[in-house]
Amino acid sequence: MKKAIFILLIYLITACQQKPERKLTIAVAANMQFAMKELSKTFTDQTGIACDLIISSSGKLTAQIKEGAPFDVFVSADIKYPKELFDTGFAIKAPKIYGYGKLVMWSMIDTIDPSLETLKSSKIHHIAIANPKMAPYGLATIEILKRHNLYENVKDKLVYGESVLQTNQFIISKSAEIGFTSKSVVLSPEMSNKGNWIDIKDTDYSAIAQGVVILNQNNQENAEKFYDFLSSADARRILENFGYLTKEK
Repeated sequence: MKKAIFILLIYLITACQQKPERKLTIAVAANMQFAMKELSKTFTDQTGIACDLIISSSGKLTAQIKEGAPFDVFVSADIKYPKELFDTGFAIKAPKIYGYGKLVMWSMIDTIDPSLETLKSSKIHHIAIANPKMAPYGLATIEILKRHNLYENVKDKLVYGESVLQTNQFIISKSAEIGFTSKSVVLSPEMSNKGNWIDIKDTDYSAIAQGVVILNQNNQENAEKFYDFLSSADARRILENFGYLTKEK
């Protein structure tokens, strides 16, 4: 009996000395806002590691990281920014591509049927896009407009969101009659079946290869768990449900 009590005490002391899993702070590109909620919940359910999500444009998050923001992981809307951070010593492990984003055209106005031709219509006064200087989805939008010889016709109608998140706000509030956003937004439970949207042919813009990178060596073990999780079957299923491709066509 005494031996059993002694073993129990040793177990309790050891358990109390074990460090709790440290929370992850994840910088997340705005196009991933909805998908990341489900991804982080699944990750936490599987590992017990809680996640704080910081949502903004990839460009702005990169600037914050360079200024010393205490993020553990950066989930970008492209691979350029993660590579830049790794090449300049702000990341401790080479980035990898976790998925490929897709663009849609979206309107919350019932009488508007989204199409590239519609952008030239006199009833379209504002076209919402993410800032191409900060957000890869905005850069892809400019590429589409120029490819279809529309940019010069509609450039004065363009209103720029700091990120996909703000671009969505322009569209949802109808401040812009139409706009370009990530397919993951219109497929999210929060936005599903709201407004009218169409896919943009992915051959009309360069592949939006989205990368993840580990930043903080002080929380590297947990960060690597999340980094690896994004390549798991569960993560791929979630990403595909939100309209992302998990391998390049």
